[in-house]
Amino acid sequence: MSRVNIKRAITLLITGKAEPLSIDETAAWQVKSASHLFYVPQQIRLTFTSNERLWKVPPVNRREVLRRDRHSCQYCGCTKNLTLDHVIPRSKGGKHSWDNVVIACERCNTTKGDRTPEQAGMQLCTQPKAPLHPAVAFAEQFWQEQQL
Repeated sequence: MSRVNIKRAITLLITGKAEPLSIDETAAWQVKSASHLFYVPQQIRLTFTSNERLWKVPPVNRREVLRRDRHSCQYCGCTKNLTLDHVIPRSKGGKHSWDNVVIACERCNTTKGDRTPEQAGMQLCTQPKAPLHPAVAFAEQFWQEQQL
């Protein structure tokens, strides 16, 4: 569900992309034009589906990786001076993908350098992975709380 302004609602109704949920003219807004009188209901339902409305995995960027890693270094847990780190360095064939990028503080990133965590003697707190669909993430969190 989402809110749309009345102009968008009228456009959706006229083009046939939406239908009114209630036909009660007393509860609808009246919009008059030079030649027509429109009754705009308070609630409408879309009658088409769009690929744009499907959830897509977000691109790998600093903001999304910070969100996934909860704004903390994945090596020591620090929350200051955070940077992006490639687990397998790009110079060693690592990709810029969800499975290879984590958040690291400047100190840990410098210590790790151009090596893998195993070579540097460091261990990741959590394995990097692509973010889940928000509904799946909510369901997982709900079931984890229920098992406690």
